[in-house]
Amino acid sequence: MIRRMNEVRVRVPASTANLGPGFDCLGIALRLYNTTTVRRGRGPAKGEMAEEAAELFFREAGIRAFAFHWEVEGSVPRSRGLGSSVTVRLGVLHGLNELAGRPLGRTGIFRLCAMLEGHPDNAAAAAFGGFTIAPPVGRLQRYKIEKTLRFALLIPEFEISTPAAREALPGKIPLRDAVFSAGCAAAISAAFATRNYRSLAGCFGDRLHQPYREPLIPFLSPVIQAACKAGALGGWLSGSGSTIACATLGNPENVANAMIVGSELDSAVAVVVGADNAGVQILP
Repeated sequence: MIRRMNEVRVRVPASTANLGPGFDCLGIALRLYNTTTVRRGRGPAKGEMAEEAAELFFREAGIRAFAFHWEVEGSVPRSRGLGSSVTVRLGVLHGLNELAGRPLGRTGIFRLCAMLEGHPDNAAAAAFGGFTIAPPVGRLQRYKIEKTLRFALLIPEFEISTPAAREALPGKIPLRDAVFSAGCAAAISAAFATRNYRSLAGCFGDRLHQPYREPLIPFLSPVIQAACKAGALGGWLSGSGSTIACATLGNPENVANAMIVGSELDSAVAVVVGADNAGVQILP
């Protein structure tokens, strides 16, 4: 007799995307997590995000919809550029997939999440872990990140919505700026692929989105400059903000403290985390 599963817990890592010039393509999974519990049966209102995820899952999996409810807990702050929406969407999608008997594989669920997000960068990193390259077309690539590389995150108190941040972007950019950013994105990818992290220094420059979003986060440049003076390899606006992320091979606490001082914010926290190389995990 097969026993039907009625409850699933899904742990999903936070993610930092873009890494400066890798707009909508590059991402890193971080050791900062949300855990979503999905249960069969009716419960509190699901919310628009979960409703959309469920509708897409049942349609793509080709199975009959069943009632469910869910809840999420964890340490990933909302609307701060750390992939909080991805933690919810992947959590619900994987939870439903487990309850339904796994009709979809991990790659299939990632694709559904990327569709819901509108871009694959955070979804790829959170789904598979490590450093990911997720171009709009072509094969996704993933590379493990060594423990020696750490990430200092400055997390302001205020939120920034992704739609609002996208409205700040221009319809066109100069060719020279596109070439500059393409070169930096290629250098970042090569450094992670070869695990030659020291070569990341000076590679996070961006002219695709950060200059246009900086009015929303006016302390972006001072924070990155302060972090680099403290020993960071470089820094970037995490996703569309408001978090700023910096990579470092040494003294991450010093880098984090320098970011706080450089921001001149009254309300902000700085945390140091490593990379998550596992991605989504179904918890026992």
